Amino acid sequence: MTWQTVHKTARPDWPAPNLDDYETADAGFSWQRARAALTGLPGGGLNIAFEAVDRHLDDGLADKVAIRWLGKDLTQRDIRYRELAALTSNFAHLLERLGVAPGERVFSLLGRVPELYVAALGTLKAGRVFSPLFSAFGPEPIKARMTIGDARVLVTTVSYYRRKVAPWRDRLPGLTHVLLTDANASDLPEGTLSFAEALADCRDSGGLVETQPEEMALLHFTSGTTGLPKGAIHVHEAVVVHRLTGHYALDLHPDDIYWCTADPGWVTGTSYGMIAPLVIGATMIVDEAELDPERWLGILQDQQVNVWYTAPTAIRMLMKLASAEERGIFADYDLSHLRFLASVGEPLNPEGVVWGQDVIGLPFHDNWWQTETGGIMIANYRSQPIKPGSMGRPLPGIEAAVVQVDPKTETVSPIESPNIPGQLALRPGWPSMFRGYLNEPERYRKCFVDGWYLSGDLAERDADGYFWFLGRADDMIKSAGHLIGPFEVESALMEHEAVAEAAAIGIPEPTAGEIVKALVALKPGFTPDEALRRSLLGHARKRLGPAVAPREIDFRANLPKTRSGKIMRRLLRARELGLPEGDISTLESDER
Repeated sequence: MTWQTVHKTARPDWPAPNLDDYETADAGFSWQRARAALTGLPGGGLNIAFEAVDRHLDDGLADKVAIRWLGKDLTQRDIRYRELAALTSNFAHLLERLGVAPGERVFSLLGRVPELYVAALGTLKAGRVFSPLFSAFGPEPIKARMTIGDARVLVTTVSYYRRKVAPWRDRLPGLTHVLLTDANASDLPEGTLSFAEALADCRDSGGLVETQPEEMALLHFTSGTTGLPKGAIHVHEAVVVHRLTGHYALDLHPDDIYWCTADPGWVTGTSYGMIAPLVIGATMIVDEAELDPERWLGILQDQQVNVWYTAPTAIRMLMKLASAEERGIFADYDLSHLRFLASVGEPLNPEGVVWGQDVIGLPFHDNWWQTETGGIMIANYRSQPIKPGSMGRPLPGIEAAVVQVDPKTETVSPIESPNIPGQLALRPGWPSMFRGYLNEPERYRKCFVDGWYLSGDLAERDADGYFWFLGRADDMIKSAGHLIGPFEVESALMEHEAVAEAAAIGIPEPTAGEIVKALVALKPGFTPDEALRRSLLGHARKRLGPAVAPREIDFRANLPKTRSGKIMRRLLRARELGLPEGDISTLESDER
């Protein structure tokens, strides 16, 4: 089906788009002017938490609600900018009292609770480095990331600590402090502290460290196709892009009620579920509960949300509730306060864009970025027509291209003609660009070739300058917006006594986009039956957590490998989906 460009209408009571004329903004853009929109610190310093919280105490927003938190039972707690400034200062002071040195890492393993936001912003305010973990991770992904990151502090709950950290904590001697958000001094597990009681002892109006723009601020992990997860380093200057993209790509205004449904355990939930809306001075909604379509519609209505940033997985779930012809349950809710809808995490199918227009009255605006980019790089903007299925056009100040890469000469050639597939690449230099992979300089160096950052994504650009996502150039699996490295899945399966070899691939699934499927070869003496399949699924879920573990497992007598012994995941996926096998000249052993 060919989708028509969506041209949008505006209501007279809406504010003008922040990005009114794309061509003019792009032509006249400078990063110097973008930085000037921030307050900064004396002597040229820059601190993300100061820009997000404390500077608002002097610009008339001190008593405005910064975070409106909704508990699972819809209990509401409003945290105003003044209170958030005090709480984060207290946490910054607590880190100093605990002896955590500048630059050391503070990890969180929490759901969407107020303590998470206090810990994150307090860590940044103190000049320490914050690294969030997704609470659905199992023990192995948690241990791997905290080991690589040399965690000094962990903020978590009693349950998560006992189930996911305590069994292996002695293997991470550098983890000197564990703060539990739901425990008091009378029932603390050994070697832990009560978050609330420790914070109460550190009431202090100070705590802000005058960090410099290039000082390390955030450590976000991203999975790799081979090897352990990679820790992408981001600096305080990233806040320049957080603000700019919140302003341009999400059309955020200070008077907005804003809701980003992404979990802060992922980069989206930190960059756009925390930093960007607070820097702009908006009120952000935080919902503790997991996705429930009716609950979400109730929140959009009752909280009078203006800007909503969610994921294709959630959009597809909502699409099951209504069609363009029959609005279904949507007819029961007043969503008239919504002005802008955006999608992130994986490509949004054209049907989702048009469905939003037909059922909600607004199209979803897709955008593209990665953990490594630190912020939105390509987007569909409020003032611009949408081509359903497209990622949109580059942010002003970002030079993007579709390129061909010659691995022999290490040269990159931009493809000038439209609609020709190639690899999506960006010119380095934007403020939120990652500054390295922690302790892996060679891995970082390989991301840049001939003056370009190579994203690993395949795309094409049309004659109007819109970019279109075609797929990954590697074996990464994108499930429900989460990027999953097959190596982690395979490593966990290999721990099972029955497994000789394992390969993890992504296969299409209507709601999640992709799910993880594992192909397993067994050791002699084990029978490939349903009981063993259930045992392997349970083992993987326990080790990896539900967000990463495979949903399906099939048995194979052998797995296809190259002459160098590398399992050919690409070939396995092609056979699973009935796709062309492509070049198999390097195939040495086969499952057939």
